[in-house]
Amino acid sequence: MTKIFRFGVIGCGLMGREFASAAARWLHLADVKARPEIVAVCDTNATLLDWFRDHVPTVRQFTADYKELLANPEVDAVYCAVPHVLHQQFYIDILKAGKHLLGEKPFGMDAAQNREIMAVLAEHPERLVRCSSEMPFFPGAQKVIALAKSGEMGDILEVEAGFLHSSDIDRQKPINWKRMADINGDYGCMGDLGMHVLHVPLRLGWRPTTLHAQLVKKVTERPDGKGGMLPCTTWDNATISSRVRTGDQDFPMVLKTWRIAPGESNTWYIRVLGMKKSTFFSTKSPRQWQWMDYNGGAQAWSTEDLGYGSLFPAITGKIFEFGFADAIQQMWAAFVDELAGGNANGFGCATPAEAQAHHAVLTAALKSGREDVVVPVAYDGASA
Repeated sequence: MTKIFRFGVIGCGLMGREFASAAARWLHLADVKARPEIVAVCDTNATLLDWFRDHVPTVRQFTADYKELLANPEVDAVYCAVPHVLHQQFYIDILKAGKHLLGEKPFGMDAAQNREIMAVLAEHPERLVRCSSEMPFFPGAQKVIALAKSGEMGDILEVEAGFLHSSDIDRQKPINWKRMADINGDYGCMGDLGMHVLHVPLRLGWRPTTLHAQLVKKVTERPDGKGGMLPCTTWDNATISSRVRTGDQDFPMVLKTWRIAPGESNTWYIRVLGMKKSTFFSTKSPRQWQWMDYNGGAQAWSTEDLGYGSLFPAITGKIFEFGFADAIQQMWAAFVDELAGGNANGFGCATPAEAQAHHAVLTAALKSGREDVVVPVAYDGASA
């Protein structure tokens, strides 16, 4: 019998609906230990609640007050997808209510808020808590991760990871909360995209020790949707040049979180260059990954079409293509598998410790970008 975990969703916008879609298609997965069932939803926007009424028949509680959802004894776990400024209070209340949590990045609007969340989490070690980051679940990304773990790459020359959008190149795009520092946080684009970019490096043990960041703000105001203009108070783009030192490696790592990247719709990528092997994956070519072996002869990149070789097996034939909605479902499969006592098939969602470490990197990057200096990264006790 497949175990059922009953979920509440706080924040029923874009990603809340993506979770609902992934849960509705759970039969797409093969041989899973457990499945999610959404039984309660919360949002202050009644239209979004109506969407769940129309599309998710398992929901029995609709509320605009998240504390009412947390008081619901039928809810085992919560997916919380709210603006960054709400993370600290909501996540802490979720933990104190006795619920497991998959929270959105950056897991606190800044490092201070993240420390408050971590302090409460330390008091409740029985809760499974993870941070949303779906892109590493693409099959090509998993190939890159496996090769990086293998020890076969030799001395690493450089790592580059990035997440690039282009929609903000339109100066007439109406402002939203992600352009407002009092709601999004001072990190700007780094807070919204940084966990995606750092998930894999941190999982591989590649922590920046020092860094220099270039922060870009090209669009200083946007339409308010009412005929006026409002100031944009967050960074548009960030390029972080860092140094990574491990027990046997010392190499540069470049991290890019760009919301104005001409020609890029939604591109996540990672490139690892080594003396013996190199590897690359980008969601621009979602069914392929690339690698190069160097043994003293010709240097030539190889490209492999992967098809649908997902971390959690699915009913889709392996000749077909894997996409964003599949990555979302794979991330959720990893979280639910851990809830059921599994090991997420060897690659789990981003952990609270990784979220805490990424805050250390972003805090240093913010100081570096503002002062144009090289900054050491202070991890403040964040576990490896």
